Amino acid sequence: MRNLYILFFSLLSFISVAQQLDMEKLKGMKPRSIGPAGMSGRITAIDAVVSNPDIIFVGSASGGLWKTVNGGITWDAVFDKETIMSIGAIAVQQDNPAVVWVGTGEGNPRNSLNSGGGIYRSLDGGKTWKLMGLEKTRNIHRVIIDPKNPNSLRPRRRWRTAPAGS
Repeated sequence: MRNLYILFFSLLSFISVAQQLDMEKLKGMKPRSIGPAGMSGRITAIDAVVSNPDIIFVGSASGGLWKTVNGGITWDAVFDKETIMSIGAIAVQQDNPAVVWVGTGEGNPRNSLNSGGGIYRSLDGGKTWKLMGLEKTRNIHRVIIDPKNPNSLRPRRRWRTAPAGS
């Protein structure tokens, strides 16, 4: 019982001395996008350009694909024109960083699951995308570019491997 009184009076004293928020000070502030840190922004994939580590791609479970060219100071959404917003894998072709592959559908589901719709490729660093196949694949959680043949991929689904080109 004594512990209950201590807890009650501790909470009461905390509430009575809490600072009041002056809403007038927030009046001029406007909401802005701060990149892939918002709601449903679980980060599911990340890749960077090794020769220029300020260029980073970050994929989100249901918030799309984001790119920074200044080490994360600012972020741009680069996949918003596509119908799928769930990113499961990103692979930057390191010998030609303009080529970026994205597997859609998060590969590590939690209490919810955002399905994908195939694998996409960009030839211009993420400005435009082309669906390259695997449309019926719901979750691609890893894409490995063959270092000897950059046109050959190894997309991996959860629990099983899909052969390259299928």
